[in-house]
Formats: sequence, C-alpha cells, structure tokens
Amino acid sequence: MKNQLKIERAIKNMTQADLAQLLGVSRQTVNAIETGKYVPSTVLALKIARIFEKPVESIFFLEESDYTQT
Repeated sequence: MKNQLKIERAIKNMTQADLAQLLGVSRQTVNAIETGKYVPSTVLALKIARIFEKPVESIFFLEESDYTQT
C-alpha cells in the first residue's frame, strides 16, 4: 500500500511529531507509515483522513501487488 501522507503533511505545514501528537502515536510510527514499513489500522487510517479532511482513499491507495495472492 502506498500513501500521500508526507505530501498531506507538507500542505498543512505539519511535522511528523505534530501529526503523531494529534494521533496519539509516536513520531516513529508516522515515519514508518510514510515509508511503507507499517500499514496503519483502519481506525488510525480514519483518524489520519479526518485530520486532513480527505477521504481515506485519497491518502492511502493499493498497489497492483496488493491485489495478488502469495
């Protein structure tokens, strides 16, 4: 799964630490989401979407490889 989180933060002039505080997670968690090392829970993804006032699908989106089974 890919995401636009870093771009959304830049638009709002928000640091990883700022977003982490609003979400109640660590800055490292925000970094891991941005770099694709961690897929957020549904609740966390919804919180992120609410903060940026956008649909979840405009921040997080599936890649072709997410559709194939391994």
